[in-house]
Amino acid sequence: MSRQVYTAYIVDGVRTPGGKRGGAFRDYHPTELGAKCLDALLSRNQSLDPKLIDDVIFGCVSQIGAQSTNIARNVVLASKLPISVAATTIDRQCGSGLESLTRGAQAVMSGTQDIIIVGGIEHMTSIPLGSNATIGLKNGLGAPLTAIHHEKYPTPDGSEPPVFSQFLGAELVAQEFKCTREECDKYAMESHQLASKAAKNGAYKNEIIPMTGLDKDGKEITVAVDEGIRPQTTLESLGKLKPLMPEGVLTAGTASQVTDGASAVLLMNENGLKKTGLIPRAKIICVASAGDDPVIMLRAPVFSTEKALNRLGMKMSQIDLIECNEAFASIPLMLMKKFNIPREKMNVVGGAIALGHPLGSTGTKITVTALNQLEQQGKKTALITLCEGGGMANTVVIERVAPGAKL
Repeated sequence: MSRQVYTAYIVDGVRTPGGKRGGAFRDYHPTELGAKCLDALLSRNQSLDPKLIDDVIFGCVSQIGAQSTNIARNVVLASKLPISVAATTIDRQCGSGLESLTRGAQAVMSGTQDIIIVGGIEHMTSIPLGSNATIGLKNGLGAPLTAIHHEKYPTPDGSEPPVFSQFLGAELVAQEFKCTREECDKYAMESHQLASKAAKNGAYKNEIIPMTGLDKDGKEITVAVDEGIRPQTTLESLGKLKPLMPEGVLTAGTASQVTDGASAVLLMNENGLKKTGLIPRAKIICVASAGDDPVIMLRAPVFSTEKALNRLGMKMSQIDLIECNEAFASIPLMLMKKFNIPREKMNVVGGAIALGHPLGSTGTKITVTALNQLEQQGKKTALITLCEGGGMANTVVIERVAPGAKL
């Protein structure tokens, strides 16, 4: 018996501003950041009865301490959603948020669920990157990798035991795709310039939830833009920074910023739209994932993107906008070189080098940005992709639903 296949519609999406490490959101509990996003979706879509929400799926990388014990459920319990709404947490490393979007899309497309909120959270001030592994080692709980991994995936320098390092992976990507120090510095400068211009022009206004935070003296302030934007960034200032690795081309200035933040996207199928009377803003037309060598680690967006384009029967030239997480400058440069993407299509309002990379949130964060840019620029399609720890990547392609379009 054949089953009906539904469409995965994006009805709305929001995000917090990106808070710098130790910055405006330093005193927030992670669940509060996530709850702000859920509550904002309810406020912006008042015909949605929250009891109709079938599930909440959130991405989170460092699931320890304040981010442990199924943080997605704790976000729901901290929000205005009723306790009847279940929730689960996903870890696909930096792609956790985009994986939550993928899983939610698959659920509503199958018709097993009609209304889902997906998103992500990371409070990197209180839960630094790698905390769960570090604490596990200190408490004698073992290392994530064992002798099997050491034998199968030796590092180029022959270090013993080998470590799957994102810094090494980013440099190996730069080597393979011939990304120079000058190219990486120029790309990073442009990220700050584009983000600064976008903030001044109000390009983020429909996606960012203004929030109360603290200034450096502990005084309450309203935060409505990302804290990491540095409009004064120049090639000269970037050129003075030391490489992250000996003989490398990448520096702290061409890497993503450690950030506190959360984001959420409201997904529905045709049944969900009928129940709520809401009008979708876009639809998800393809999802893809791919694995690659865990040593080079960050190259996999090439393969997940190829898979997505092949499934759609499209060429990259037919995609209007691309959001590729700026984990390091070499990653978007890799895609630009591989697929001949012009700079004016890539991360058009800046990326994680300027705006920050709140790990588990980033996938849905940049999806929300892509959605708003499609609308503001009157474009049709956007491709969203991220590199991920362990040598993986997710790619999602969305298509804007024009106002008044027949569904």
